[in-house]
Amino acid sequence: MSCLESLADTPHRCEDLIAVFNRCFQDSHNTVLIGGADEPLYQIADPDNTHHRIYFTRDYYASGLHEIAHWLVAGEMRRQQEDYGYWYAPDGRNPEQQLAFEQVEAKPQALECILARAAGFPFRVSADNAEAGLMPSTEFCQRIYSELREYCNGRLNERSLTLIAALADFYGSSAHKACEAARYCQEDIR
Repeated sequence: MSCLESLADTPHRCEDLIAVFNRCFQDSHNTVLIGGADEPLYQIADPDNTHHRIYFTRDYYASGLHEIAHWLVAGEMRRQQEDYGYWYAPDGRNPEQQLAFEQVEAKPQALECILARAAGFPFRVSADNAEAGLMPSTEFCQRIYSELREYCNGRLNERSLTLIAALADFYGSSAHKACEAARYCQEDIR
C-alpha cells in the first residue's frame, strides 16, 4: 500500500505553473519560467533578455516541475551560469555516465517530489535514459528518498518554501503536508 494520498482531479496546465512561478520569482529573483522548448535549459540574463530563463520541455507539466527543482537547488553562484554550470549527457548514456547523472539528480528529484505533492500532481522518478534501456536504479530511488526526508526535516531553502506555499495555495492542497516526511514512503519513490 502506498503512502501517497489520492491526487486532486485538478487539471495541471503549464500556463498555471508558469504563472505561479513567475508571480513568485520574476521580480524578486529576475527569473521566469518558459515552456515549449525542445530541450530544457537555464539561461542567464543577457543584453537581449533582461530575465534569467528556465525553459522546460514542450508542454510537459512534469518537465516544468523538474526544471524548477534544479533552479531551487542551485545556489547563487550556480544561478549565474548557463545550465548552472553542470555537465549533461543526453539520453543514451552508458552505465558510468548514468551513475554520474544519478549522483547530481537525487536532490532535484527529491525536491520535485515535494513540489508535485504541493500541486497534487503525480511524481515519477526519471532515469532520463530510456534510449539506453536503463530504468531508475534501486540505489537512485533510495538516494532520492533520503534527500526528500532531509528536505522535509528542515533543509528547504526560502525559495523552495515560497513556491511550495504558492502551489499549495493555487491547487488547494497543504504546504505543511507536502513538507511532512511521514507522508512519504520509500515505495512511493519509483
